[in-house]
Amino acid sequence: MNELIPQAPVEDAINWLAIAKAITLFAAGWVLARLATGLFRRAASLRLGPHLLAIYSRLIAYAILALFTVTAVQQLGFDISVLLGAAGILTVAIGFAAQTSASNLISGLFLLGEKPFEVGDVLRVDGETGEVVGIDLLSVKLRTFDNLFVRLPNETLIKSKVVNLTKFPLRRIDLVVGVAYREDLKRVIGLLLEVAERELRCMEEPQPFCVVTAFNTSSIDLQLSVWCRKEVFRDLKSEMMVAIKASFDRNGIEIPFPHVSLYAGSQTPPFPLQNRDAESAPPD
Repeated sequence: MNELIPQAPVEDAINWLAIAKAITLFAAGWVLARLATGLFRRAASLRLGPHLLAIYSRLIAYAILALFTVTAVQQLGFDISVLLGAAGILTVAIGFAAQTSASNLISGLFLLGEKPFEVGDVLRVDGETGEVVGIDLLSVKLRTFDNLFVRLPNETLIKSKVVNLTKFPLRRIDLVVGVAYREDLKRVIGLLLEVAERELRCMEEPQPFCVVTAFNTSSIDLQLSVWCRKEVFRDLKSEMMVAIKASFDRNGIEIPFPHVSLYAGSQTPPFPLQNRDAESAPPD
């Protein structure tokens, strides 16, 4: 009697039920991933920047979707151990083919944990200086001051010296200027400090200072150091250099520069020099 009962419709019903369960689980995972990422964004918005929020939210969503996808695949009757074994072999193969990407990914996780810089900071890395416009798991994006786009792999940032020029609110401007040996150094130091005192953007605390740094071949080098807000660093440095040159010109302070003598050959006679002021002066 049982042989007369058709089995195909029952099997089809079971298959459709398994497919429905798998679809339901996948949809539930997608909804839960969106809810979890939304709650995470609201909870961590005050502690993390927008790019870090996006990256962590993406990782949470991928983890939840992966968990529900595995469960949905099990509902369809697949042996998950076989799939995991195949996935492991595939992962090893991809790992050999994409070692650089894996290294960048791991380096990106370290950078996210350490947080040495944020979007909007100005970095100097491997001779490149620019503003951070993007932080991802594989790379960091910079925009240079001449409006060029630079992509730096995270592995490079981990292995290289990274200078964050805007990490702290204050920066120090160091201006090195050379004067002739015959100049009065105390007078020169006074003029340099006077330039700093006249500039309102130079901070009073820490106070400006000026020191002698080197005795060179044709000049004595002095360094004027002032503190300022990071927002005015570049403009203030340029304007103070102009002000120092103007102050030295007004007070007759010589800034020496190298002189070059040219000879056409070994038989070239010396160039005659004439003192026109002496020639035009009346005889004694």
